Amino acid sequence: MNNDMMKELYSIGLIPVIKIENADDAVPLAKALIDGGLPAAEITFRTSCAAEAIKNITEAYPEMLVGAGTVLTTEQVDAAIAAGSKFLVSPGLNPKVTAYALSKGIPMLPGCSNPSDLEAALELGLKTVKFFPAEAAGGLKMLKAMAAPYGQLTFMPTGGISADNLLDYLKFNKIVACGGSFMVKDELVKEKKWDEITALTKNAVKTMLGLEFVHMGINNECPEEAQRGAKLFELMFGMPLRETSKSIFAGEAFEFMTGKGPGKCGHIAIRTNFVDRAIAYFERMGFEIDMSTVTYDDKTGKAKFAYFKDEVCGFAIHLVQK
Repeated sequence: MNNDMMKELYSIGLIPVIKIENADDAVPLAKALIDGGLPAAEITFRTSCAAEAIKNITEAYPEMLVGAGTVLTTEQVDAAIAAGSKFLVSPGLNPKVTAYALSKGIPMLPGCSNPSDLEAALELGLKTVKFFPAEAAGGLKMLKAMAAPYGQLTFMPTGGISADNLLDYLKFNKIVACGGSFMVKDELVKEKKWDEITALTKNAVKTMLGLEFVHMGINNECPEEAQRGAKLFELMFGMPLRETSKSIFAGEAFEFMTGKGPGKCGHIAIRTNFVDRAIAYFERMGFEIDMSTVTYDDKTGKAKFAYFKDEVCGFAIHLVQK
């Protein structure tokens, strides 16, 4: 399976699953998703215009990660590939269709809901499968129990994923991404409510990344200046002081550096659920990360800390793993 494509799938984290009744809706829908921060879509072959919709999107937005869902036959495999699909998804594991797709060199994620399905997937050489229908099949508890004996497999849960349980799924380290339709419900597409889809998509990204302010670091010329600033905040707000090797904290929100730290004026720390996905998100939005500052978790190998390349109003900005 294409590792680069799977890395892209992981970096996006949430793949909108969409049924399109009118191929003319495909491009404005794609734009709504891109504007919302999710440049990806799984267009299901539940309608006769699915291939045309995929083709319209891939031609208008070639950078978008577009896949075909509900792929049930070898003919649909061919149609999806011809339309420009970058990956295929099916509700179940059909060995013939899956093998055919793999022979064409396109990633295929067949639906699996029990250990027998997983063993069939392994026999076909798959490393990532769809867990479907996720909630109806027992949810995260079932997935964790089922995944335990098959440590080499990763999953894309789909079916019952919502804003309420998305984060619970994504925090399980065997999950590459989740498929969901809660931000692109059928009625919103039919009624062409693109702004509403963008708003729901932005909210889904916000839920996934969980970005929140941690503290502001303020540069000082010397320890005495830092001590004076911290003392003032203690007197003003009753913030307890805590000294570190390089700074004095007033409460948890203000860090008075005892010298010149990163940034002209200081730094701002932002906490996130997934530093690696946040890096990918901000780069898609046009912000550069200083990759020389990225540090990685020794156990998972995933990014846990990174600075943005540019300062904002004299402050360096960094991301840190929750």
